Amino acid sequence: MYRQEIKLMPPRQKNNLGRQSKRLALPLLLIGIFLWCYMSFFHAEKEIEDIEGDYFTYQEMRKLSKLLSEQQRQLQNTQREKAAFVVLARNNDRIGIREAMSTLEDRFNHKYNYPYVFLNDEPFDDEFIEYTSGLASGETYYGLVDESMWGYPEWIDQDTARRGREEMANEDIPYGDSESYRHMCRFQSGFFFRHPLLDQFDYYWRVEPDVRFSCDVDYDPFKLMRERDLKYGFTISIREYEKTIPTLWDRVKEFADLYPDYIIPFNSSDSFVNWLSDDGGDTYNMCHFWSNFEIGSLKWLRSKEYLAFFNYLDQTGGFFYERWGDAPVHSIAAALFLKKSEVHFFYDMGYFHDPILHCPSEPSWLPIEKCNCDPSNSMDDDRDFSCTAHFLDIVEKRKTDYLITERQPKRDRVF
Repeated sequence: MYRQEIKLMPPRQKNNLGRQSKRLALPLLLIGIFLWCYMSFFHAEKEIEDIEGDYFTYQEMRKLSKLLSEQQRQLQNTQREKAAFVVLARNNDRIGIREAMSTLEDRFNHKYNYPYVFLNDEPFDDEFIEYTSGLASGETYYGLVDESMWGYPEWIDQDTARRGREEMANEDIPYGDSESYRHMCRFQSGFFFRHPLLDQFDYYWRVEPDVRFSCDVDYDPFKLMRERDLKYGFTISIREYEKTIPTLWDRVKEFADLYPDYIIPFNSSDSFVNWLSDDGGDTYNMCHFWSNFEIGSLKWLRSKEYLAFFNYLDQTGGFFYERWGDAPVHSIAAALFLKKSEVHFFYDMGYFHDPILHCPSEPSWLPIEKCNCDPSNSMDDDRDFSCTAHFLDIVEKRKTDYLITERQPKRDRVF
């Protein structure tokens, strides 16, 4: 409805040949040894000149290396899901983005080479592009967000919006006076998945500057999402600051009355709406998935149910007159439209976004052998602050029911 043509920057193609060749060094050495042993065993009776004719030359070995690298790249592309990391960032975020990317690449993506999509309401400069494309193991795409996705819609009274920001600033509400924060929350709630650069993908993994991934991810989360028909995944859940969303739940209930066929009945065994409401839907307890980390289905966000939900909320003006965040919007939508079996707790992924840490503690080998975080500093079990323990109660699962990472055989210890 509000889309206009958006300027796109072409993807930065990654030359993974050097990296892949390094990874293939040991396999190629083993192949060479095998060939040498084979020829030595079966051709020992031959003349020297005949044996020399069976050896690979240096040029032939290089050609073989390139061929195997290309075959491995093609195999990875066919095995990979249609998925990408999505990063909303400014040019001055380049250092923080590199810090996040370095742990993400180290813990996961160096094995899969998934692409990155960087979005900004201003053009990316050359330095940002060089800083990010140089660290990524996959392709990098750079997109510009225009005013149709990052601006005031025509029905917003900007004077009223300004007065609302001033009132929140007087009450010291976090980001209460920030205009750009409101644009960001609206964009993340209803537009990022409609950016043309995302059209080619089915899944996204949201990444923000300065976050850290502290556990090895030995599986493909995107593949897990597809195979289990999952729609949304999280690591941290907390409570929203109530003064930022004073009328949000009232608008949600209005939507539910208008579109009852879109919503999983609250009394259904598939529903987990009781995670958000302690009184059967009358009030909102402020629980939400912390959306700075989320892995989700783009098809779900593009669905008629979600788009109807966002459009209804958007028309009420709450993103600007109050300070509605994308985290409660995504979380409420998930509780309304998704079965509890379609939401996954990425328990085995260590994740830090200042000041909150999620670090797995069970089984005991997991934080020791796979992570570099301290489970005692994780906030999952703090029921006064976190909503994760309450989520587990509602879906009737334990943390370890969400464990995907497998323990590797231990090497012998030498003393």
